Amino acid sequence: MRTFEKSTKLDNVCYDVRGPVVDEAARMEEDGISILKLNIGNPAPFGFRAQDTIVQTMADNLRNTEGYSDSKGLLSARRAIQNYCRKKNIPGVGVNDIYTGNGVSELIVMVMQGLLNNGDEILMPSPDYPLWTGAANLAGGKPVHYICDEKSNWYPDLRDIRSKITSRTKGIVVINPNNPTGALYPREILEQIVEIAREHELIIFADEIYDRLVMDGKEHVSIASLAPDVFCITMNGLSKSHKIAGYRMGWMCLSGAKEKAKGYIEGLNMLSSMRLCSNVPSQAIVETALRDVDTPDEMILPGGRIYEQREFIYKALNDIPGITATKPEAAFYIFPKIDTERFHIRNDEQFCLDFLKAQQVLLVHGGGFNLSTPDHFRIVYLPCLEELKNATDKLAEFLSTYRQD
Repeated sequence: MRTFEKSTKLDNVCYDVRGPVVDEAARMEEDGISILKLNIGNPAPFGFRAQDTIVQTMADNLRNTEGYSDSKGLLSARRAIQNYCRKKNIPGVGVNDIYTGNGVSELIVMVMQGLLNNGDEILMPSPDYPLWTGAANLAGGKPVHYICDEKSNWYPDLRDIRSKITSRTKGIVVINPNNPTGALYPREILEQIVEIAREHELIIFADEIYDRLVMDGKEHVSIASLAPDVFCITMNGLSKSHKIAGYRMGWMCLSGAKEKAKGYIEGLNMLSSMRLCSNVPSQAIVETALRDVDTPDEMILPGGRIYEQREFIYKALNDIPGITATKPEAAFYIFPKIDTERFHIRNDEQFCLDFLKAQQVLLVHGGGFNLSTPDHFRIVYLPCLEELKNATDKLAEFLSTYRQD
């Protein structure tokens, strides 16, 4: 009997934010067991609502967005994004340097497919957002992970970056604010990454989807604003900051030394055209959504939900014996460390699976973010304080007796 297997191109591709532990959670739900899901940054299920003006704008434009748009997106959307790039001091971005996407996820796959030949290398942070690594593998490239150092607020280790550059390295991915750690990189770190990219003629891929979810009065600096002479592709979107993940509205912009990437840009134009266009009704809301971005969202200020939930989860985790956590400064993730010797942990995925089965709480293990050691996990702290307290109480109870075989 003839059988059909998955493509060998998928052999090194994994996305454990939705992986085996999630599959077990789905099976448990089918058996009627309620699961608290702390595995994915999806604001809507936790009661975060989009502004009425955004929803109404989409409704008002449905009749006008029934057809395809230009492959790069509606002109009105790209002009609004261009204006946002100016506010972020990203230099020289024209409307034709902007591509809308069905979320940043689609664009990550596109930029890797358009650039990488078999064996080409690209620097990725560890821990990373795993789609970057998966997309590079799928394109035939070789992701090379540089260390982000927990002892230094999860900032990139610049010496480690330098040590991993070879003649095959084409670019470096910088996720800032960072997922999964919640770290916000200071200007001086970004300037040094730019200097490395300049010295070795690398492309900078900047994933900045959380740039409007920065707390404690800190400022997000777009790395492209520091690199007018380096070819940069900056990713951003509305899914997280505007609480409309399901609308799938992302974009990327090209800046810097575009003359060095004419062939690559031709490839991006081809790939953009092949998918015809991104979601047109979502493009219609971009102008409205970006109109008031200079005003901080109350949810990230003291008293706001994300801020107060960040404060709670940071303290609650550090109060659990055997758990330590660095305080995140942005986004809505925290990446705690677990004492593997204390709990005899050798397999972090097994730890998350055991916790799920025992306490019905779904986490993502650190290995799902291409971390090489089995001593971390990610928590999404979007649930309300009562649910977060319930989750941390369950974790403390579980760890009080847990020892991995």
